[in-house]
Amino acid sequence: MRNRIYITSEDFDRLCRLVRGRRAGHAADHGYLDMLEGELDRAEIVESHTIPPDVVTMNSEVRLKDLDSGEVKMYRLVFPNQSRGDHAVSILAPIGTAMLGYRVGDVIEWPVPKGLRRLQVLDVVSQPESAAVAS
Repeated sequence: MRNRIYITSEDFDRLCRLVRGRRAGHAADHGYLDMLEGELDRAEIVESHTIPPDVVTMNSEVRLKDLDSGEVKMYRLVFPNQSRGDHAVSILAPIGTAMLGYRVGDVIEWPVPKGLRRLQVLDVVSQPESAAVAS
């Protein structure tokens, strides 16, 4: 796992508000909020127009490969209140928190009950910031 991840200032602000709001509302997901806060603490905050297109941001569609099984899956990283359509995974899910800010080629590692889960970022298929810059 790398020490630094990249998060846009807009995503950082919105995620900080999400954490504060859920804690104030006495949500039952404090463990997930702690994990997300840990990721935010180590993040390098960048402006949307400067983030590289190969970085996983909120609402990115990403192809990840499980390094143990070889299985490749598509995910879309969303906020908890967003649509749970195809491949959507909440930022508060362990895999969602884990993939935020990583780049193509990076290996994401995090502990799970059966050991260590390892996924490699194969491709950022769609990233909102890149689409906005290209427009």
